[in-house]
Amino acid sequence: MEFDLAVDRHLTAIGARDVDAYLATVHDDVSMVLPDGTLLNGRAAVGAFHRDWFADPDWAWELDLTHSARVGDTGLVVYTVDYHDLDADQKPYSMRYLLSLVFTRVGGDWLLLHDQNTK
Repeated sequence: MEFDLAVDRHLTAIGARDVDAYLATVHDDVSMVLPDGTLLNGRAAVGAFHRDWFADPDWAWELDLTHSARVGDTGLVVYTVDYHDLDADQKPYSMRYLLSLVFTRVGGDWLLLHDQNTK
């Protein structure tokens, strides 16, 4: 699968809030850094986070591609994200951050290896 198609498949799964489709794009040794600096390691932890996030119907995001590169079996995309959600008191809030996604090619598939969210 081509790198650009793999990234699109990954982001489409997130937009659809489809955990199974999302996990099909994720490497077993994935790591994820949340905007608050929390580090999640491994498919189970990252999958559990996404199950909870996808269950929240209130969030929306807009992505603007900032950078893309591919070298051998490694691919990187960086997006500027405008994120909108409701807090625990149901008050709207917004956040702007950078989303960096690093993929590795395993056989014919590109799988997410690292997800970094930086305010």
